[in-house]
This record gives sequence, structure tokens and C-alpha cells, in this order.
Amino acid sequence: MKILIFGSGGIGGYFGARLAEAGEEVVFVARGAFAEALHRDGLRIFSARGDLHLKPVAVHESAETTGAVDAVLICTKMWSLPEAAEAIRPLLTPDTAVVPLQNGVEAVDWLSEAIGPENLLGGVAYISAHIEAPGTIRHNTQHARIVFGELDGRRSARAEALYEALERAGIDAVLTDDVTRALWEKFSTLAPLAGACSYFRKDIAGVRDSAGGRELLQALAGECIAVGRARGVALPEGWEDKVYARFDELGGAVKPSMLVDLERGNPLELEWLSGATLRLGEATDIDTPASRKVYNELRPFAEGRSKSLAEG
Repeated sequence: MKILIFGSGGIGGYFGARLAEAGEEVVFVARGAFAEALHRDGLRIFSARGDLHLKPVAVHESAETTGAVDAVLICTKMWSLPEAAEAIRPLLTPDTAVVPLQNGVEAVDWLSEAIGPENLLGGVAYISAHIEAPGTIRHNTQHARIVFGELDGRRSARAEALYEALERAGIDAVLTDDVTRALWEKFSTLAPLAGACSYFRKDIAGVRDSAGGRELLQALAGECIAVGRARGVALPEGWEDKVYARFDELGGAVKPSMLVDLERGNPLELEWLSGATLRLGEATDIDTPASRKVYNELRPFAEGRSKSLAEG
């Protein structure tokens, strides 16, 4: 398959490198120092699942030069979706599969309006990876999983082809017939985790040990789950208990990316996590006071700032 990776950071860099290593025709869109490093030195992955050095790398600074593709993995932050939609629109054929892998539950709805629903699948990534240096990705755990599927649940030829490519690349792939549920299963874990850790400015162990920390985690999760069910999402019975157990199982040093961004003074995905819970709760008449508490606390930092919290 010819696969475009739009957003060549930790997630896109890792998945794209594995796919290319397995023999797929992978093209990356990257710019600046990262693109220069890819041209010069190739792409290096350091991972518990095996290191690799991909060279040469098919890297383009604009999607306009990549030509038509069979699949697109959009691995940007949510705020970059308008740029991504504009860039990939000319590349799409009737059979191209577009899989957004953003945090949150609104990427599919937004892209459906921007590029139309015909090419769109839903997708969820479970991976912890980051750019260590230009051209270098550090994969932090054994997890490297993509859950995806057609929005109507059918098993299409394009979805099957992408599933087989991911499997060949050693990526744990799940082709689901209910990708909306998969999105909300992740959201109902990630949004509370990101919100509580960022609210307390602590990793998960610090939140669990803080006065009111566990209660805030559970309240945030309960709100997400209630909103999802109000929207008709078939979250399984007893899902709350599974989410609460997950919070207790996580290694103590786990920091969600929103907390890392907060510490570094980077823009936050607040609008698409706690903010989304608020918006969707209002639309479904679900009260979300815990999410509002977190949102109001973090909103002053949502656009980022010039120096990190650690620097004062």
C-alpha cells in the first residue's frame, strides 16, 4: 500500500517507520529541522519492541507532491486538522482510507464536514512515543496499537488491506465494527487522566495520593461515560469500574501528554478533552461540574506560554 503519514511526530513517525520497514510504500509529510534530519540521516526509532533505522526516507514538505495514496494516517494534534484536510483533499481517490488518530472524539465529525464522509474511517491509537531529537523517535512502552474501522461498521476492502499492512508491520491492529465505541472507550480514560493530572500538576501516582485526587478522576470518568451513553454510544455495562481499575493499574510515573505540554508551556488539547466533555454534555443535558472545574483551572494555559511551569 501507498500510505501517507501526515504528522510525523512520535506517533506518526513510529507507525510510519514500522510500515516502511515491512515493505509498504510510506511517504511522510514533515517540515523544518525534522524534515532536514530525515533527508540527511533517515529516521531512527528506539523502542522496547526493537530499534530501527529507516534510510532513505520518502519525506515531503507538502502533501501536494506525494501523489494519490491508498491510505492516510493523520497523526497531528486536533488544532492542525484544518491544515491536514486542505492538504490531503487532492490526494484522495474513491478508495482512499483516511484514518484520524487524534485524542478526543470529535476528529471524525470535523473531518466528515471538511472532506466528506466517503473516505473517512475512525481510529484510536494506543502508544506512548515522542520526538527525542530531529529525526529520532523514542517509543516508551511495549504498546503500539491501532483500533480502527469504517464508520458504518462494514468490513471494506480498504479497511482489510490497511489491517493486513499494519499486521505485517508488527503493529497490534484491531479492525472493529463499532469504532465510535472504541473512540469513547479511550476518551473516557484519557480525558479524565489528562484533566486530573494537569489539574494537580502531578503524575498519576501523585494524583492518586492527593487529597481529592481519586475522587476527581472518578468524577471526570463518570461524566465522560454519561455523556457518551447519552449520545447513544454502546459503552459496555460496568465500564465505569473498568476505567477506575485502569487508573489504579497505571505505573506511578505515567504523565499524560497534556501535562507534559503544560509543564513545557506548549498549547494544550484542553478544548478537545475536558472542553469536549463540557460541550457534548451541554448538548445532551448532562451536567459535568468536574470537567468544568478542570477546564476553568487550565483554560488560562490552553494557548501555551513562553516558559514552562518548572521555570516559574
